[in-house]
Amino acid sequence: MSRSSLFFKIGQELPMKLQCTASCEAGELLAIVGTSGAGKTSVLRVLAGLMKPAIGRIQIGEQVWFDSEKNIFLPATRRHVGMVFQNYALMPHLSAVHNVALSMMHLPKEERLVKANYWLDHVHLSKEQQARRPHQLSGGQQQRVAIARALAREPQVLLLDEPFSAVDQMTRQDLYQLLIEMRKELGIPIILVTHDLREASLMADQLIVMDAGTVLQSGSPSLIHGSPRNARVADLVGIQNRFQGEWVGPSDTPGMGLLKWVDIHSNYSNAVNVILKVKDKGKIRAGQKVNWVIPGDGIELSRSDNPNSIKFEAKAAEVQHLGEMTLAKFACGDLPGGVVSMTLTGKKRRDIGLGEPYEIFLDQSLIHVMPFKKET
Repeated sequence: MSRSSLFFKIGQELPMKLQCTASCEAGELLAIVGTSGAGKTSVLRVLAGLMKPAIGRIQIGEQVWFDSEKNIFLPATRRHVGMVFQNYALMPHLSAVHNVALSMMHLPKEERLVKANYWLDHVHLSKEQQARRPHQLSGGQQQRVAIARALAREPQVLLLDEPFSAVDQMTRQDLYQLLIEMRKELGIPIILVTHDLREASLMADQLIVMDAGTVLQSGSPSLIHGSPRNARVADLVGIQNRFQGEWVGPSDTPGMGLLKWVDIHSNYSNAVNVILKVKDKGKIRAGQKVNWVIPGDGIELSRSDNPNSIKFEAKAAEVQHLGEMTLAKFACGDLPGGVVSMTLTGKKRRDIGLGEPYEIFLDQSLIHVMPFKKET
């Protein structure tokens, strides 16, 4: 398989708005996330040649698939793309090996079967499983057949449209591992569409967050989780601890500013007046309403030796024990909107009791501040 990077810039207003620009290097996985109707699958359809946007350019290595200015548009049949769908799309009357062979009709029959066996071996299906028809295979096994079929075409780009959403959690973990193992070996750009942020963050080198046909933010998973561009991005990527406040202004420490923790949607006459010392990029005016977030690793339960941490008294308001982890919410006294969510693992989680008092420490250096907009 060729090792070529993918670049695409696509745009249109009708029949639906679609604005997306991105690149994906060979061996990288780019995940596109967002709610239903965000435009994620439409981007895949454009890349595959199943949909022609109004303007833009798509290039893989030196080959141009689409260029609106030069009137270039390669149909799907001329693009070396492998696609894996949510519903597998396997031929029910054919065995697994013949389903994969069907994608290589340009080759002699014997060569098709040899290559089909090779790719099914590659996705860890036994010879006995390879001889079965789809209804005789589990959902995870069927998806492995679909992946093998996509790879058998020796694609320049692999497109994955919600590929794991139809299988159970344990099977999904196995498929994650399979893709992680194969991605560097394949050496091609991989584009994954998903609504599952955990799935995207686990596998992706880069994330694109889409909403209503436009890109809200792109970057590494750690960048987007740590520094969401606005409250809508924070919500879409599942950041639990988002609060409101008012920007006070610069502090006496260079590069740091003061943030007043208030709830701009409610009247908290009895709320404790809390001033947080956070990073200041010099872009927010004094008195401006803001949203702010803090990632899970910026919150500690019980004693903290971090000099940037600020302590709050809290009580466990909600506790859910889920296997080897516990989801807990702590109500921080009279703080405005002060319910802090934590995911706990290890020994500490076993001691959490509903209604019991605890100390919560927030690492102020990890707080990210975003200007408040009414539409978010």
